[in-house]
Amino acid sequence: MLWLKAFHIIAVICWFAGIFYLPRLFVYHAMAEDQATRDHLKVMERKLYRFISPFAVLTILFGALLIAQNMDYYLSAGWLHLKLLFVAGLIAYHLYCGHLVKKFANDQNQRQHVFYRWFNEAPVIALFAIVLLVVLKPF
Repeated sequence: MLWLKAFHIIAVICWFAGIFYLPRLFVYHAMAEDQATRDHLKVMERKLYRFISPFAVLTILFGALLIAQNMDYYLSAGWLHLKLLFVAGLIAYHLYCGHLVKKFANDQNQRQHVFYRWFNEAPVIALFAIVLLVVLKPF
């Protein structure tokens, strides 16, 4: 179980490192005025998204295996249900980032950098909530 937990935490850290940085690239891309910079950012966005996506899958896989090991407890743990709701939101966020990577790649971005600055804060809120729920297990 400890190996699974360790790999789950490693995958979460790798996923979050990317999920924090990718929207920052969107900020820079939305602000870029020359085509060379935009083209460079397109490559960075695509590579980063492809790099972090397997870590999202591994996070979910290792988390599911951890839950499966003590199913009776976890099915009745209200904090876990809320945590999984935040995880579902992060998965949606991740997939939406993939959509944005494609929009930027096709030069179809319609939003200003300010939107992406705010967009960048969502995973921070989710991380705080998830860590607090896991550590404190309030209900």
